[in-house]
Amino acid sequence: MILQFVCIGLITAGVLLLPGSVPGVDRGVVRLAGDVVLVAGLLVIGWAVGALRRARSFTAFPRPLAEGALVETGPYGFVRHPVYSGLVLTGLGATLSQESVATGLATVALAVVLDLKRRREELWLVERFPGYAAYRTRTRALIPFLY
Repeated sequence: MILQFVCIGLITAGVLLLPGSVPGVDRGVVRLAGDVVLVAGLLVIGWAVGALRRARSFTAFPRPLAEGALVETGPYGFVRHPVYSGLVLTGLGATLSQESVATGLATVALAVVLDLKRRREELWLVERFPGYAAYRTRTRALIPFLY
């Protein structure tokens, strides 16, 4: 959990301190694309957190709440971990918007950390929710239709 916050901090630092520029690329187009991806990531996070809150399942920790319900609808109908997907999308958007190699590297690190966290979290979800194993077989982890 601490590693994910370190990665998010590095992404933020990269945005604030290490913006770059790719020669020969229209800066306005890259920045706009990055901003669109960043906002999309934030919207995915908000949608997913809202779905968890309605089910009384929202927690910042990977272990599921005893009183929570399994959520399989909304963004959870597309991927099992949309908050993680949204965080990575946000990092990717920041990378494009700032054209920052440092932010890109921090985003890759965040994706790896979240995927490792997801694997541990899913062991707890299988224990907590009898229907999770079936849900896992029909819904991708982080990227719809791919992964």
